[in-house]
Amino acid sequence: MSVEPVVRPATVADAEICRIIDASARAGLADQRGGAAWLAEHEALEGDAWVDATLVVTIDDAVVGFLIGRRGAHRGRGDVYTVDRVYVVEQARELGCGDALIAAAMEAARGCAFFEAVALPGDRETKNLYERAGVTARSIVVSKALET
Repeated sequence: MSVEPVVRPATVADAEICRIIDASARAGLADQRGGAAWLAEHEALEGDAWVDATLVVTIDDAVVGFLIGRRGAHRGRGDVYTVDRVYVVEQARELGCGDALIAAAMEAARGCAFFEAVALPGDRETKNLYERAGVTARSIVVSKALET
């Protein structure tokens, strides 16, 4: 039997499960290179203002992942669709859920000049997800905490 992921726009009814999935994703970032900085710069999902920019992926009507992306104008570059975060629960990985989310986000990005997203250093799964969709690195940000 084949599992078929389905991507659709999130609704307010999806907010609670997305917050639970986001909390799981955030917990896994604490030990990754770059994770602490990302967590400091991105608040946990609260309320439901983010829902309008969110796609969810479902299997058998159960939400198993989400992607938050936004279209914005960037000086000198035109419109850019930026993926703020993407996460699929571990049990639903390798079933095409991440690929389906990225494909739907690229469709939402039609008319934009660029599609951009972030993968943390060492996060091979996310990097591979983007590369399968033809999204490759254009810069690498390096950082070192300094004593103050």
